[in-house]
Amino acid sequence: MNREQLRRTAFFFDFDGTLSAIGPDPEKVGPVPDAPQALAELAGRSGYCAVVSARPVSFLARQFGGVEPGGEADSDDGAAPSGVPELHGLYGLEFSADGGATVHTLPEAAPYREVMREAVLEATRDLPGALIEDKGLSCAVHFRNSPDLGDAADEWVEQYARAHGLKVQRGRMVVELKPPVQRDKGAVVRDALAARPELVGGWFFGDDLGDRPGFEALAERAERTPRFTAVRVAVANAEGDPLGDLADLMLGAPDEVPGLVRRLMREG
Repeated sequence: MNREQLRRTAFFFDFDGTLSAIGPDPEKVGPVPDAPQALAELAGRSGYCAVVSARPVSFLARQFGGVEPGGEADSDDGAAPSGVPELHGLYGLEFSADGGATVHTLPEAAPYREVMREAVLEATRDLPGALIEDKGLSCAVHFRNSPDLGDAADEWVEQYARAHGLKVQRGRMVVELKPPVQRDKGAVVRDALAARPELVGGWFFGDDLGDRPGFEALAERAERTPRFTAVRVAVANAEGDPLGDLADLMLGAPDEVPGLVRRLMREG
């Protein structure tokens, strides 16, 4: 990938399991070493760079907002070009283009905050032993620390979703309540590419079921536009491989992602 190709390529990154290792407490995990710096540099050199996650933007901003890039210099004054990746949280229900300083919420989703607050309270009461994550606009029920609760958690979330007109999102060792809004990572990819018709390529890095729509959106763009190159990178995880059938490239662990990003920038 030469410099011109890099400037005309979009990059999308999931967070958990892709830019960070999976941990027992979602609030205590962070990006692997060099990931924030590598993405800051990539944002300054590529056509587009975004983190597209199930996490709220507020969480992502603490990891990636305002990070100074490191690595090799690429400009006349010896400084590496700096940028800020766009942050798309809650599968695209909210986003920030300035590192979290300004957060925009999808208007259709905004009225569901009180509904989700009540869901968090009821899940905490009804599912002792599960880890209930309050994301503001969604409620995630984690059972990684208590795998035997998986069936009960799934059944509870399904029943609650039916009773309150909500959507269900599944992942590895987690099941989540979401507003009944048609928004996923594929929609984020489609919107970003539609707004930038000059782009000739896109990469999506992911590891879980929620990343499949992003992979599929890139493939759709490549099918419609022969000059567009789609690269779908799956990051392996011992808990399963829900993306292997769609992936163009496999990485063994999240800590391999920054190295690949830097290799692409060196080539560019």
